[in-house]
Amino acid sequence: MEVKIIFEDKDILVVEKPPKVPCQSDQTSDEDMMTILDRPYLGLVHRLDRPVGGVMVYAKNKKANSNLSTQVSQRKLHKEYLVVVCGKPEFSEGELRNYLKKLRTINMSKVVNKDTIGAKEAILEYKVLETKETEEYGMLSLLKVILKTGRHHQIRVQLSNAGFPIWGDNKYNKTFVKKRGWTQIALWSHMISFEHPTNKTNSTFTSLPYDEYPWNIF
Repeated sequence: MEVKIIFEDKDILVVEKPPKVPCQSDQTSDEDMMTILDRPYLGLVHRLDRPVGGVMVYAKNKKANSNLSTQVSQRKLHKEYLVVVCGKPEFSEGELRNYLKKLRTINMSKVVNKDTIGAKEAILEYKVLETKETEEYGMLSLLKVILKTGRHHQIRVQLSNAGFPIWGDNKYNKTFVKKRGWTQIALWSHMISFEHPTNKTNSTFTSLPYDEYPWNIF
């Protein structure tokens, strides 16, 4: 499998992860990004859910890995996503704050009370970019989502809880849970921005979703 290289130097490797490919090896033993990229050293700085595609950055040495991991923990690594959701949010932009708990046995997360054991705060901002009426799915909206924290399935859970679940999400969108067969979730890692670990310049990289439904109606 070929993976699009967006940028590479001695410290970082920025790529476009194809949907359905895991970021690193997992229990399925399917081909994963780190195996495909095949570099002497690759540090996994952040993750994307397996079904999600888009821009990712890997570290190419331990020093860069440490630097970028610190930026992640200090919320200095900026990430924006494009999402197609079912419905139309009441407000054209807003912030969602919830507490999430990961349900390991079924690989899902849910919104819980802040005092629940294992609960972690999840924060994101969204902005409605465009809305279209469709014959099969009714109103669909294209959102830009800025992730403030990095929780398990965070965008998927929070948007579903807010009443506008992601198109194609067969875990958190009831319409697609009931559908037979697999659908490609309309969630894409669009932009990543961070301070370069060596030259300290602001580094921003982008990626656009494939030309396919539902992206191509916007």
